[in-house]
Amino acid sequence: MSASLPLSPYKAEFLQIALNGGVLKFGNFELKSKRISPYFFNAGDFYRADLLRAISTAYAKTIIEASTNFLPEFDIIFGPAYKGIPLATATVDKLAELYPEKYGKLCYTFDRKEAKDHGEGGNFVGAPLRGKKVLIVDDVVTAGTAKREAIDKIRKEGGMVVGIVVALDRMEKLPALNGDDSLPMPSAIGEIRKEYKVPVLSILNLNDIIGGLKGLGSEEDIKRLEEYRAKYKATD
Repeated sequence: MSASLPLSPYKAEFLQIALNGGVLKFGNFELKSKRISPYFFNAGDFYRADLLRAISTAYAKTIIEASTNFLPEFDIIFGPAYKGIPLATATVDKLAELYPEKYGKLCYTFDRKEAKDHGEGGNFVGAPLRGKKVLIVDDVVTAGTAKREAIDKIRKEGGMVVGIVVALDRMEKLPALNGDDSLPMPSAIGEIRKEYKVPVLSILNLNDIIGGLKGLGSEEDIKRLEEYRAKYKATD
């Protein structure tokens, strides 16, 4: 495999903060797929002010970088309940701070798990979605089910999803229906890109973690990550 490219400064800083803050952990973790992963990333652990600023900055810089290249213009950042809510709102604030001339009046919206039947009512909080271009911000894509549900909800409200940004792309193939992990399979992110024809971006991916750990993490952790990548790497 070719050598990893150096991480851009904001990605390297984000990786370091995720390590120092205990958000990125190493060990043995059973995933929803029943695979045993040598690492675990929990965006729910960005609950401290300095950590929340770090992840919102990383999201904002990822979006700004992509906007100069291939990410379409958008009016609203949407955060799927529950983890996506603080991520989306903090990212709106950080984008307005870093790029006020473009994002100074950017809006956010998030959904409720259960519709509210009193007060303002409805399934959403924040800016109306009808006729708006929407960027989804969330933690990770696992099977893709939650992202499909979010896209469907936004479309039913008259919004148009133009992209998705997540904190981590595990670059991991979906489980085969027959349970044979030796079969080549696409990733959940790859399937969403193909199905909805929208860009799906990430702050970091597994290659970034492995490359960025050189000199930071233990050789044993790096070796286990490389073995996991070789076993479960997606075809896309």
